[in-house]
Parts: sequence; C-alpha cells; structure tokens
Amino acid sequence: MKRKTVLVSCLTIIAAIGGLVTLNAISTTDKQRTETNARAETADSDMDVPEKIANTERIRIVSYNVENLYDTIDDPNTDDDDFTPNGRNQWDETRYQEKLEHTAKAICAAGQGEDPVLVGLCEVENATVLHDLLTRTKMENCGYSYLHKDSPDHRGIDVALLYQPNQIKILSKDFLHVQLDGDGNTRDILYAQCQLKNGTCLHLLVNHWPSMRGGRAESENKRDAAAEVARHKIDEIRKTDPQALIVLMGDFNSYPTQNCIVHSLGVSNNTDKPQTDGLYNLMYRYADNNGLGTHKFEGKWGVLDQLIVSGPLLNQKSKTFTTPSSAHICHFPFLIEKDRDGNDTPKSTFKGTFYRDGYSDHLPVMLDLYLR
Repeated sequence: MKRKTVLVSCLTIIAAIGGLVTLNAISTTDKQRTETNARAETADSDMDVPEKIANTERIRIVSYNVENLYDTIDDPNTDDDDFTPNGRNQWDETRYQEKLEHTAKAICAAGQGEDPVLVGLCEVENATVLHDLLTRTKMENCGYSYLHKDSPDHRGIDVALLYQPNQIKILSKDFLHVQLDGDGNTRDILYAQCQLKNGTCLHLLVNHWPSMRGGRAESENKRDAAAEVARHKIDEIRKTDPQALIVLMGDFNSYPTQNCIVHSLGVSNNTDKPQTDGLYNLMYRYADNNGLGTHKFEGKWGVLDQLIVSGPLLNQKSKTFTTPSSAHICHFPFLIEKDRDGNDTPKSTFKGTFYRDGYSDHLPVMLDLYLR
C-alpha cells in the first residue's frame, strides 16, 4: 500500500470536485537563503536582471517539469516499479532525498533571491512528495501551501501548484479530466482561481499534455484533446469575465508552432497588438533559437514548457499585467551539463537507467507579473 503522509497541524484536507484535494501549509520563518547566493546560482542566465516598472510590485510565477519526482514506495495501482529500492532505477531514500534537494534548489534559484509566489509543477507522484519537498529541503521555511490531486495517469504522475498563502488567496479550484480515445489516461489539468494582493483575480491552468511517444503526428490527437479541455475552460471563464487575466503554464509536449497550440488551443505567437479575446505565447521568441530551449531531443533544443497569457494581461494600463519580455527560461549553469559533443544539455536525473545525480531533463520557465 502507498505510504500515507504524516499530517501535521497545518495540513488540511478539503473536498473538491471530482475527488480529494490536498492543501498543505508550511509555516514561514526567517529565510535561510541570501540574495547574493541566489544570484550566484543564477549567473549567466538570460534573466539575470528582472525588469523594473515604476510604481508596481513584482511577483514571480515559475513552471517546472521536475522529471519523475517519485517517493520510494510501490503503489500497486500505478506503474511506478522502476522508482523503488529494488526497481530498475534503484530508487532508494538517498537518491530520493537528493532529488528533493535538487528540485528545491532549482525552484529557489528561479526566484532570484525571492520566493516565487506561484509554482506549477509537472511529474510529481503524490501528496507525499510535495509534503517532503516542503519539509525536508531548503523550502521548509518558505511558507508554501499546495494544491494536488492524484490523476488517472498510468505512471502515477500528476501536476501540482505551490503558492504563497500570504500573497495568494485560492478562490476556487478544479482538476479537469482529459479523455483520450480508447482507454488511455493522462494527467488532469489543474485549474485555480486566485486573488492577488491588489484584489485582482488571476486564473491559472497547470498543464502536462500527453507526450509524443509513438510519433509526433501519430500522437497529436491526444494533445488536441488536452487543448480542447483547456480551451473549454477558458471560454467558460470569459463568459463570466471577458477581461479575465489567464495564465496557462506547464509542459505542453508541443512546440509553439504546432497545430494543437495554435489552432486547437487558439494561441497567437504575435504579441505586437494583443486583443482582449486572444491568447499569446510568451515563449515563442525562443522557438527558433537552437542555442536555448527548455528541453533537448536528439541534440536539438525545443520549447515544450510554455507560458501563455490572455490579452488583458498584456495591457500595461491594467492593475495587474505582464510584458512579452517578462517570460524567461531559467538556463542556470548548475542545471546544465555538456553532452558528448561538448554542447549544453539539461542535467537530468537519469540517462536511461544510469543515475546522473542531476535535476531534470527540463529547465524551469518563469513569468513576472506587475501589480499596482
């Protein structure tokens, strides 16, 4: 049976549509990191100096596919056997703890001296790993709560949202089921309606769409199905509020120019004249840059991890807004290693079954919002 998370006094279980949602609050104390150390970790990235806009407060959103953050306990209901002490990856407590610490380091570094206010995560196994991430690493003093629900994915990997409850109030949440043809299952899309410190409402969708396994074209219909679920939710939000501030983030397992992004989801890659009813991909500027991406496949960088916003968020006269240049890839030196040809590649946890003591096969991405 799956190990059950030990509940501390600040852990609350609440019922949500479609199942059980875990909300975990970790107390905030004095920060243990210094801004100097954080900036040293992020040196030489493309985001060394956050944009400053007069008379605003900046908050940071991070999206990160953490690559197989499993605990060590076998779940008989999912295909997680490789990530057990006797499994193919020899996933023991030592490796698990190193993975937790590496994940925390990457998230903290993405804040550049400040804790990100919202963190969307892909490839987390369960509430146990989230609790451990927030209590057994340098994040234990950061004060995060989280949203999570076990999804029907056959590998048992889910999406989750970390948030700072002193800056964000969760007004509502849902886990949107993506039905695939046949009896295949994939990750839910996490939806959260948040109230920011300045009173404005932000709608978040954390995505981890089906992979390209079996071929990009052959699997496109699976990602189309996920896009349609996300699009339906966006249309529903806009019926109530045509000026809704919406952010979609996560691992879309698609490139910015693919049909499932551009047509099925309805995203524009041109932010020059944003329209109220439009969606805009702020990661498109990296799409043709083979020297930088979020993931590398067959020696080529690609942008699978994206940040997509609604048109009203690009209106700098708004009370809450962002800019096209406020989205970045966290191309931090400690997340990178050299491949056999001497080129940069993400320092992943495994290459096949060979343990590399790395971070993830994806790089985090981040987006700054500005509040008046």
